[in-house]
Amino acid sequence: MDRIAEFLFEAMLLKRVTRTGYQFLGPGKESVAEHTFAVLCVAWTLARMVREADEGRLLAMCLVHDLPEARIGDLNSVQKQYVRADEDRAVADMTDGLAFGQEIHALLDEFNVGQTLEAKLAHDADQLAFLLDLKSLSDMGYAAPEKWAGYVQARLQTPAGVELSDNIAKTEWDSWWLKIFIDKNKKSQ
Repeated sequence: MDRIAEFLFEAMLLKRVTRTGYQFLGPGKESVAEHTFAVLCVAWTLARMVREADEGRLLAMCLVHDLPEARIGDLNSVQKQYVRADEDRAVADMTDGLAFGQEIHALLDEFNVGQTLEAKLAHDADQLAFLLDLKSLSDMGYAAPEKWAGYVQARLQTPAGVELSDNIAKTEWDSWWLKIFIDKNKKSQ
């Protein structure tokens, strides 16, 4: 049981690991744990759009997709030009002694190979979570995120991911609460 508690403490480090790609955007910041939550929300939505997907496997894959970053940190595209992280070793060490360690390995392998429907949807959820941040920052008037959005959209792999991306692009980040404000004012008149 101690090994499970240690694993959970290590996973909680993701709340403190900052995603490094935001340094190229100017504004915005996010921890890996915050990103994982967003990816899970998007994946849950995609599972409703693509009913043939195994929802449990998709969500589990999204939950663990960045888990190795508790040991190796979040390397952005520029850093990956110079540094090679040993993700396999990080995962092996992180899951050593865990009864469910092989399950984590299998999910990460499936995600990284990217051939199954669930892996493609998980990949899209990862990209769409980032796209939601980019769109929010762009709608708030920041210029840098807009130039990155096209590159993120080009990495989408599923029709559902592309469809959701198109809807994100044409929806203002604050439209949901603006509707509440407008509806409340209409009712009070």
